[in-house]
Amino acid sequence: MVLTAPYYKETHKEVDVFRQAFQNKLPLLLKGPTGTGKSRFVEYMAHELGKRIITISCHEETSSTDLIGRFIIKRSETVWLDGPLTRAVKEGALLYLDEVAEARPDIIVAIHSLTDHRRELFIDKLDETIKAHEDFMLVASFNPGYQRGFKELKPSTRQRFIALSFDYPDPKTEAEILVNETGIEAETAKKLVAIGQKIRNLTELGLAETVSTRLLVDAAKLIHSGLPKRLSINVAVVEPLTDDVQTTQALKDLVGLMI
Repeated sequence: MVLTAPYYKETHKEVDVFRQAFQNKLPLLLKGPTGTGKSRFVEYMAHELGKRIITISCHEETSSTDLIGRFIIKRSETVWLDGPLTRAVKEGALLYLDEVAEARPDIIVAIHSLTDHRRELFIDKLDETIKAHEDFMLVASFNPGYQRGFKELKPSTRQRFIALSFDYPDPKTEAEILVNETGIEAETAKKLVAIGQKIRNLTELGLAETVSTRLLVDAAKLIHSGLPKRLSINVAVVEPLTDDVQTTQALKDLVGLMI
């Protein structure tokens, strides 16, 4: 079965950077706000390179054991079961650590030897060191704006990666993305992008996160499927941004004026 490539619009030579990182066996860090296409970019590049992708959504409950592997009871025997990190290292898959700054310190320690010239994984429970497959690649992402003052990557970890910054596309590109992703009319896409741009500039609202391209795509899908425009934007863009009643109403009023 031939898989269709996920849609992705290149903006700053990131495809070339990824290809060269893969060729030179360098780990890659993607930095940028939520919903700016980091995960879609990794999926697209995995397809372009013909590589299997293993994605791990990092959070504080995920341990290195979850990634590396563990002993399990199978029938009357105790057997070792590889975790997703170990499988990727052995098979030469593309391993994607999403929101790596949320990972526990033991996970960061576990991947250190995979991010330098050694390219190896030590499994302490087996007292075994595995050399990474030639095609293994480690990609990680995080949101610097959200993490600031909460959780950040240590310089000793950041400097083990080459890095790409992601941001919201320019209005023309973002409208093109909405049209290609959803089939929505170009004029409606432009209006959605204008609303997104306006809300992003309303810094006085103190939103923890602003309008991502992902939210605009969701609104476009609802509009394209027949839901009224204002309602689509309210449920796909406004409501996910805040629970504050006054802020929600202000954003709804803004949408009403612009749509």
